[in-house]
Amino acid sequence: MKSNINLNEYIDHTLLKPEATLSMIDTLCKEAKTYYFKAVCINPFYVNRAVTLLKNSNVKVCTVVGFPLGANTTQTKVAETINAIKDGAQEIDVVINIGALKDNDQKLVLQDLQAVRNACPSNIILKVIIECSLLTTEQKIIACQLVTKVKADFIKTSTGFANGGATVADIKLMKANIGPHVAIKASGGIKNEDDAMAMINAGATRIGTSNGVAIISGHEAKGGY
Repeated sequence: MKSNINLNEYIDHTLLKPEATLSMIDTLCKEAKTYYFKAVCINPFYVNRAVTLLKNSNVKVCTVVGFPLGANTTQTKVAETINAIKDGAQEIDVVINIGALKDNDQKLVLQDLQAVRNACPSNIILKVIIECSLLTTEQKIIACQLVTKVKADFIKTSTGFANGGATVADIKLMKANIGPHVAIKASGGIKNEDDAMAMINAGATRIGTSNGVAIISGHEAKGGY
């Protein structure tokens, strides 16, 4: 079903695979410019290269912190954040401390996220990945409250590395429990236009996917993030 929105403007064109090569990053950035995607989302090692490749375009450079497990120390997450921004990253997707959240150590989770938030200047977009497939409904709601409290810009469903990705039910749950200043990024398992539109209609304003070209071309992706 064809949509009346510009789907490309919602997509974070993503390549986070451990086997990613420089030529694959170059292709990702070329596609992002060709299709006018919102951003590329890449591992920190490639930020500087992506910034160079995307110079004089409107495509943002997003990278990940504490990825994919979220179990790095706070000091490590802060150092990753500072270094990524120094390299030119404009958006940071940080993984919440999943184990601490499941232990209901809200103080630790809050302090961890606040430290990363404090490391981001006001012009840097911060997204918090909560890994929905590993959480109970109650834990997802608590995560929404904590993300709201630290004034993150986005809450994000998944890393793409756990079992399960974005679902419409999770997007709706997030929408009902985040503050008005927090947006939603749906990621994981979004393979076609119908998948993307279902997430957007539920409340997502960003789509994280490695299948962006297939989605806006009206094709079904066979795999990927």
